[in-house]
Amino acid sequence: MDVSHILAPLNDAQRQAVTAPLKPTLVLAGAGSGKTRVLTHRVEWLVQVEGVSPHGILAVTFTNKAAAEMRHRIEQQLGLPSAPLWIGTFHGVCHRLLRMHWREAGLPQGFQILDGEDQQRLIKKVIRGLNLDDTRWVPREVAWFINAQKDEGLRPRHLKDEGDPTRRQMIKLYEAYEEACRRNGVVDFAELLLRSYEILKDAPGLGDHYRSRFRHVLVDEFQDTNTIQYEWMKVLVGSASVPYVVGDDDQSIYRWRGARVENLQQYRKDFRDVQLFRLEQNYRSTGNILDAANAIIGNNSGRIGKKLWTSEGKGSAIRLFRAYNERDEAEFVVNKIREWIAQGGNRRDNAILYRSNAQSRVFEEYLLAARIPYRVYGGLRFFERQEIKDALAYLRLISNRDDDASFERVVNLPTRGIGARTLEVLRAHSRAHSKSMWQSAFECNDELGTKAASCLQAFLTLIEKLDAETQGLPLHEQVDHVIQASGLAGHYQKEKADKGEARLENLEELVSAARGFEPEDDGMTPLMAFLSHAVLESGEGQAEEWEDCVQMMTLHSAKGLEFPVVFLCGLEDGLFPHQRSVTDMHGLEEERRLCYVGCTRAMRHLYLTYAEQRRMHGIDSYGAPSRFIAEVPARLVEEVRPKVQVSRPAYVPSSRPGGGYPGSRPNAGNGYVGGRRFQDDTPGSLKLGQRVRHAKFGDGVVLNLEGQGSNARVQVNFERQGTKWLMMGYANLQVV
Repeated sequence: MDVSHILAPLNDAQRQAVTAPLKPTLVLAGAGSGKTRVLTHRVEWLVQVEGVSPHGILAVTFTNKAAAEMRHRIEQQLGLPSAPLWIGTFHGVCHRLLRMHWREAGLPQGFQILDGEDQQRLIKKVIRGLNLDDTRWVPREVAWFINAQKDEGLRPRHLKDEGDPTRRQMIKLYEAYEEACRRNGVVDFAELLLRSYEILKDAPGLGDHYRSRFRHVLVDEFQDTNTIQYEWMKVLVGSASVPYVVGDDDQSIYRWRGARVENLQQYRKDFRDVQLFRLEQNYRSTGNILDAANAIIGNNSGRIGKKLWTSEGKGSAIRLFRAYNERDEAEFVVNKIREWIAQGGNRRDNAILYRSNAQSRVFEEYLLAARIPYRVYGGLRFFERQEIKDALAYLRLISNRDDDASFERVVNLPTRGIGARTLEVLRAHSRAHSKSMWQSAFECNDELGTKAASCLQAFLTLIEKLDAETQGLPLHEQVDHVIQASGLAGHYQKEKADKGEARLENLEELVSAARGFEPEDDGMTPLMAFLSHAVLESGEGQAEEWEDCVQMMTLHSAKGLEFPVVFLCGLEDGLFPHQRSVTDMHGLEEERRLCYVGCTRAMRHLYLTYAEQRRMHGIDSYGAPSRFIAEVPARLVEEVRPKVQVSRPAYVPSSRPGGGYPGSRPNAGNGYVGGRRFQDDTPGSLKLGQRVRHAKFGDGVVLNLEGQGSNARVQVNFERQGTKWLMMGYANLQVV
């Protein structure tokens, strides 16, 4: 049989993986190495060469997009409709299985699936049914607990309370929730997997039937499987079928949602004679980018091990930029994007990647000022995020009690016993008497029950109290006080770890935004000006998906994507790697994998940036450069000089004494940059990072210097007044 059409598009390593003998297989597929191509050609090989029926193949992956791409490619290659094939996501395949075997699963034939919001609504009913306080037993926390147990394959009967009364109550809620789901004939997403696993394992003859049918089970993105997904695959394969898994232990970045990178190693223990193939040739990035990524990830222990390479040449050096603060960082990135566009490049070629969503705000501000369209991939612009809108609604209500939209948004946030009926009474009174809901709230006590009236009065008192307590405070302190005293910070702190933490970081960034805000002198109070600024910023609207625009996203969102130019920003210890992971070996190794993923998104140019000073949590912090920077070999890096040459040595990684980046000089004395002496001819001999004092604005730090002589300007970040540009000839700055 002529198999050249199957193998022709493949390199040698890919051919070996596609034509592997029919026994358990692990394909370790590096970033940009063509893993989807290998999977689809493997299916084609099984059908056309090994004589396997398409109905005897099952392939699972993690996203609908990946599953659709796999189906499309297989349709094209085999010339067969993919509808009869079992190709889909874990949840999709399990749903199909339960629809066919609803009796064995103990489900009604027309069972429905709960989405996340539906699940929380049902849990709220369960909480109330047990006469519990839903402010103490928060529905989303209960949902997180239940889903986490299901992801581990655990029912309430498997759980022990370990003497913890909180855990004991959670287990009771899990039991009551399961009973409610049974009565209502519904299942949640986690239940699809767990129930499917249970019937394959326990229903007489069912597992044998599917093991006999699906003799070839292919799993994509295997490093992202959690406990129940791995157990589901094992029970489906049994001892007769042939598992074929594709994954990359260096790209396992979802530990926080249950993914177990250990499953790759466990697979090699659970199945006999697993054959291993490595896909190491990369078709995306230049040699220098791959060498940097290899060096970073090489510091992780317990890897199966591989080394990416390319035949496309070394390319340009990795560029490292040391910013003085987050605004300097954003200005550098936007200027580089401008240069790229001016040279004929597309805006969409550029991606700004960051560890925390809160970092997007300053980049958004500079891109807007430069009139460069952008899109926040997989998320919302800063001022459109839920928690930001919640905080702004409190601030608007303090500034204007008659703002009905803000009143409705926060009157029961956090939950304070003000329900839909109370709001309807207020709306009706407002319409009938042409008054705001705030005014109506003082006049509706007779129409409300005692409890509802009391809860409403507590809210009115809170707003008055917040107003009184924030009078005379600087803007950023007003914002911070409202976030804390309103209960918003505590409310979001209770959310599932990763989501709650991101929301809190965004709220802290709102405080930073307020601290750096410079209102125009137009008669408005700073708070009113800031609220107007927020509306105008959110009203800009981000670019549509089809538009040519800069891409912005978190590193987690970037997995699977590629861009000619990547800016990997905020590389400071405590930010990236994240503070919570610095002292935890497993957490730190996952952060390193995340850095590896970020680097391997870049095709032609990779910029690494960090700030010596960053305004976080509403205050200025001074972080050390990320340890990941020091893990990149010095020969690969070109340190980008600030546009103003200053009397300070370049950064030298602590792990390489005397071996700094090209252009750096270890232990350089004052006046040296890149090993050369510069004449300091700026007026007054001011230097970047120097503390100065202004008669009107107080103390601050020099951020930037421009020009010479009488035209020289200095940018100073003042502690109380924010950032300002001043003419050197008139500023009369004193060095502190």
